[in-house]
Amino acid sequence: MKPLTPQATTVDTKELVQKTVFSVLFTISFTHLLNDMMQSVIPAIYPLIKQNFKLSFTQIGMITFTFQLTASLLQPFVGFYTDKKPRPYSLAVAMAFTLVGLVLLSTANSFLSLLISVSMIGIGSSIFHPESSRVAHLASGGKKGLAQSIFQLGGNAGSAIGPLLAAWIVIPYGQSYVIWFALAAVLGMMILTRIGKWYKEHLYLKKKASVNTAESAGPALSKRRILVSLSILLVLIFSKYFYMASMTSYFTFYLIDKFHVSVQQSQMYLFVFLAAVAAGTMIGGPLGDRFGRKYIIWISILGAAPFTLLLPFASLFWTGILAVIIGVIISSAFSAILVYATDLVPGKVGMIAGLFFGFAFGMGGVGSAFLGWLADKTSIEYIFKICAFLPLIGIITGFLPNIEHQVKSQK
Repeated sequence: MKPLTPQATTVDTKELVQKTVFSVLFTISFTHLLNDMMQSVIPAIYPLIKQNFKLSFTQIGMITFTFQLTASLLQPFVGFYTDKKPRPYSLAVAMAFTLVGLVLLSTANSFLSLLISVSMIGIGSSIFHPESSRVAHLASGGKKGLAQSIFQLGGNAGSAIGPLLAAWIVIPYGQSYVIWFALAAVLGMMILTRIGKWYKEHLYLKKKASVNTAESAGPALSKRRILVSLSILLVLIFSKYFYMASMTSYFTFYLIDKFHVSVQQSQMYLFVFLAAVAAGTMIGGPLGDRFGRKYIIWISILGAAPFTLLLPFASLFWTGILAVIIGVIISSAFSAILVYATDLVPGKVGMIAGLFFGFAFGMGGVGSAFLGWLADKTSIEYIFKICAFLPLIGIITGFLPNIEHQVKSQK
């Protein structure tokens, strides 16, 4: 075997850097599952803590708002900082914050202590999402939609599994059993330390290979058009996550109030909805890579409208069916939105991921707080009738430019 010349070594290194690393994608997706599974314990135990602490719906909304606020505000800043100075081992640090938050949540004895515990979990999320999204981007090998879908699949699967586990572990035995979820945080820290090592080595290889791809040049759009496009995407995130807030925070209460199901039965329905969300996430990214992300965004947001409008008037059986359809359709948008945004602003993956994850969390928090207040003033059923109109905002997707052919032509 002939020794490699410096030129051959550079070529091999470039090929290695540009290869899709599925082992890393599925590993980071699994840690996303662990992260979001632990976070989903918070809304899953709302019926329990509402009863134990005698909370109003407004206070339930404030708990979600506190978590989402801490999870959203820091994300763009974390992403902006790590775009300039990557911190491979910050992922393990993020999981440590979540661990502390879970321990505090299991022992919380007042409304204030509940807010402190969920804020710690929120801080962990604000560090985890921008950096883990960058890892998925680095491991994508150019298949960015697929990579984001695999990454998002883990998160959505975790969000679906969390309420199910909470129904089995926490609801029957009490708040203190939240501590068992801390084992997942410890496992996550161990895995993310290994991922941090790969991340560090990959950054070194990328620098050594001097990889200069189409990521360094964005589409031929004016700065104003890019800002308008980003604003449209953020409005779409608002419509999606305000509606998602009604489902994740209040769907169980809606089912209990309207159909008189038990808490554990309502958790099963929430699990089915979140499982549908996970399935839709996996579908959206590859379809966006193949058919164009703008069209997937359009179908995902606006296409959910007929089913959200029917939901408040459906029987229990059809409520379950419609929840699955809505979950699959509306969840297919986020991967496409995120990759579309990173194509608009290349070279700023951390900042864009932080901005969009942060805004999504923020809208979820504001939505939960507002809808909790509205539910106290009116009824749980009323907020589902109002939120049903939110997906109609998806019509503004038509104003987004078609940029896929521009990005492809630069490769």
